[in-house]
Amino acid sequence: MALISLRDITLAFGGPPLFNGISLQIEAGDRLCLMGRNGSGKSTLLKLIGGELSPEGGDVQRLQGLKVAQLTQDLPHGLTGNVFDVVASGMGTVAALLAEYHHASHGLAHEYSDKLLARLEMLQKELEESDGWNLHQEVERVLNRLGLDAEAEFTELSGGTKRRVLLAHALVSNPDILILDEPTNHLDIDTILWLEEFLAKNVRTVLFVTHDRAFARRLANRVAELDRGRIYAFSCGYDEFALRREALLEAEITRRALFDKKLAQEEVWVRQGIKARRTRNEGRVRALKKLREESRQRRERVGTAKIQMQVSERSGALVAEAIDLTFAYNGRPIVAGLSTTIMRGDRLGIIGPNGSGKTTLLRLLLGELEPLQGEMKLGTRREVIYFDQLREQLDMEKSVQENVGEGNDTLIINGQQRHIIGYLQDFLFSPERARSPVSILSGGERNRLLLAKLFTKPSNILVMDEPTNDLDAETLDLLEDLLMEYPGTLLLVSHDREFLNNVVSSTLVLSGDGSVREFVGGYDDWLSQVAGELAATIPAAQKAAPEKSKPMKEKARKLTFKEQRELDVLPERIAAIEKEQAELHARLADPTFYKVARGEVATVNARLSTLVQELEEAFLRWDELESLKG
Repeated sequence: MALISLRDITLAFGGPPLFNGISLQIEAGDRLCLMGRNGSGKSTLLKLIGGELSPEGGDVQRLQGLKVAQLTQDLPHGLTGNVFDVVASGMGTVAALLAEYHHASHGLAHEYSDKLLARLEMLQKELEESDGWNLHQEVERVLNRLGLDAEAEFTELSGGTKRRVLLAHALVSNPDILILDEPTNHLDIDTILWLEEFLAKNVRTVLFVTHDRAFARRLANRVAELDRGRIYAFSCGYDEFALRREALLEAEITRRALFDKKLAQEEVWVRQGIKARRTRNEGRVRALKKLREESRQRRERVGTAKIQMQVSERSGALVAEAIDLTFAYNGRPIVAGLSTTIMRGDRLGIIGPNGSGKTTLLRLLLGELEPLQGEMKLGTRREVIYFDQLREQLDMEKSVQENVGEGNDTLIINGQQRHIIGYLQDFLFSPERARSPVSILSGGERNRLLLAKLFTKPSNILVMDEPTNDLDAETLDLLEDLLMEYPGTLLLVSHDREFLNNVVSSTLVLSGDGSVREFVGGYDDWLSQVAGELAATIPAAQKAAPEKSKPMKEKARKLTFKEQRELDVLPERIAAIEKEQAELHARLADPTFYKVARGEVATVNARLSTLVQELEEAFLRWDELESLKG
């Protein structure tokens, strides 16, 4: 039996129906990825499934006792307390007991009190009666897995860390269905990889919306797309879904062309002279009326954004040069001894854990911060536009039109005067939407609006801090193409692995302790280079192993038959492992591999890590058996 069944659901908010009779079932074991254009109703559908909204028509059936947990797209307002309290609140009724016990034990550890000890004993008894100990351990386990400080104050955390706390809040209740709305927003790559692995192994049923194609490819076993009030479900992974959707769209174009041709022919027939009207078939007239009504109600697919960038005159050949750059914040090193050169036309990616200082590094490279040590040389004729991940350049109270036009009705775009409404339509904002306040826009629409605002100004240096958050797949593809064709210099901070692979030509990797390393290529190129470095260190470790084992050498003796057989086959096993390593390294070194088998890159790198361990164990065993042999 389905966990949740939606039947003929309708919902509208004063305009065209957001849901026009949609039906969907979620079964146990589904890892369903919900796709759709920005504004198509993805977040609304998640709220409806989660029970926060009720449909205007249709029926929602839930399995009795169904437990649903949800991670929303935006951070909730007014949420206070320490991290333990926020996470434990996802446990339901026992959450208050867990929070009080945690605070009492924490207080007792700092200052002994008979009263506090008595309260702790009472809480301990109540927790035992409600199975609270297992729940307490679950909270601590999730906190440890997500690297969260239980005593940290939620309001003082960064946006990315707050996101992780809310993710822990959703995970800790062990729900029957976990609903995630853009779960990878503001998470660093390591956490995204952990989340993929955690969900794949520990969460049986999950419904999620994501812009991260690598995340969808790794996790989804079903995909559903919202399109013009309808929903189309596919029982396949992400890559197969993309192929099937393209075939459906081509079939729709053909079908609509035939429909339009027939309608035009019938319109010509009905407008013929008196002779034709005398012999007119009334059934044919009724059929024409039906065709007209179908044409009137037809909803065209939202077009693709027509994003254009204004490029100013070229900057100097040198954009920026860092020489032994060092910077720290509150005594914590952000950059230590960084030297790098950015030339005109470079496309530089910046990656690293949350809080490692990626935005700070951007500001250093732009000359907005003074380094503590070292020198920052800036090039000439620089025209910089900056896309900030918090969208602070948007005024939420003003309309879309007012944010972009800044009081003007017209703009000068690439030397031509354009009306602000026409310009916004290129970014998929209808005239009605253009007059709406920014506060009612979805996250993806706000990102599109910020792009529209920034691209009214010419530039030769484009700085983008997490631009992919909340963008739909079509706009993401278009932005990729735009950045690849941009003749200026690009500085990009992103946790979207596929976006980095497709856009950047080199990558700066921050470790969080001040170390910054530069690698050629994108995310997968960085992985393969690190794997190669790791493999190169193994021979040294293998040579050192016999020296370390000499003091532990056992007295020489004759090997058993089984040990002798094992020693005989070890050279062949070591050779086979080394051969497989070489083949995998050759695959990773081939640029075409990343184009045709992107989904296999992580698998290959994981296999390489396993082979390194197997090889080390084989050499150690060989040395051990040889030492026994004497």
